[in-house]
Amino acid sequence: MNPSEMSFYQPDHDAFRVSVREFVQREISPFYLEWEEQHLVDRTAFAAAGAAGVLGTRVEEAYGGGGTDDYRFRFIVAEELASAGAASYSAGLAVQEDIVIPYVMELGSEEQKRRWLPGLTSGNQLGAIAMTEPGAGSDLQGTRTTAVRDGDEWLISGQKTFITNGIQSDTIVVLARTNPDAGSRGFSLFVVEAGDSGFSRGRKLDKIGLVAQDTAELFFEKVRVGRDRLLGEEGNGLRYLMERLPLERLSIAVAALCSAEAAYGWARDYVFERQAFSQDVGDFQTVRFTLAEIETELEVTRAYVEAATLKLNRGSLTAVDAAKAKWWASELQQRVINRSLQLFGGYGYMLEYPIARAYRDARIQTIYGGTTEIMKEIIGRDIAARAKRR
Repeated sequence: MNPSEMSFYQPDHDAFRVSVREFVQREISPFYLEWEEQHLVDRTAFAAAGAAGVLGTRVEEAYGGGGTDDYRFRFIVAEELASAGAASYSAGLAVQEDIVIPYVMELGSEEQKRRWLPGLTSGNQLGAIAMTEPGAGSDLQGTRTTAVRDGDEWLISGQKTFITNGIQSDTIVVLARTNPDAGSRGFSLFVVEAGDSGFSRGRKLDKIGLVAQDTAELFFEKVRVGRDRLLGEEGNGLRYLMERLPLERLSIAVAALCSAEAAYGWARDYVFERQAFSQDVGDFQTVRFTLAEIETELEVTRAYVEAATLKLNRGSLTAVDAAKAKWWASELQQRVINRSLQLFGGYGYMLEYPIARAYRDARIQTIYGGTTEIMKEIIGRDIAARAKRR
């Protein structure tokens, strides 16, 4: 499949792809295995993305961005990074681009946007979002981190875990409970900066996959912040999170699809390069059937994810649409990569092959951003509500 031949993309997207591919070949691929060995992507890779125009595509030009509210450009970045097998870098970039930047861009005051967006868009500052806690993952109303008023300031106390970009982040969007008696309206968002007194980082977490991607524990011990650090309105934290989950989940679905397509491409090429019993492995019927099944599933899934992307562009992507895309694409990713690795035989188990790294890196996709089970619950509730209205 060649995405540039699909009507989903226009000539300006194709031109952007050329620049992204050159960026990946120049700034990412030569260093990626080194980052895997050191278990950390160099910060310079994010600054390089900003300089190349790969980061901040949806940010207004006044703050240093590309000024285009078209998620297809981000789709292209995900495709090119997946083709290069750079999952750890892609995950960190996605948090910066699809979560942190939109929160500041959409909720920040003019002063806040001028303070944080240029650095985030250039990649000279790294962003993180601190939602998950040791006892609160998908159930954000179980958040125990608090922000207590102290005059015109707030004191933030608590612990967060599994935070992407946590070790190297400069700008952290933090969910905290501001009113224990207000139910879902008792939460607010704050921005904590790396140099704030009382803020500290725990260990860099050792994961099954995405080993070069920075994931950490964060600690807040009476971190004092002014009113200028409150993002949006007090009490609307959970609502803001819910409103932006469709983009986050679509981002995961896009990454999952792109990773699966890349794995399939490697396997398809491999089976027609390798011979067994005096013929190409790809000429065995069982292998051809496997290829046929995978390619069909990928094309059907791409149609749905592309449609969801266009809905996002129009502002009509619902939480249910995004949940469907997220669970289906991420589960598809597991199946496709597993079957593709099988076609490599023993070589598929060697980490020097990108298919092995993709197999290891894919496992988190059905967990973060809301597990498959949570996605099905969201969809199921919607089905029940619609059925009961009849």
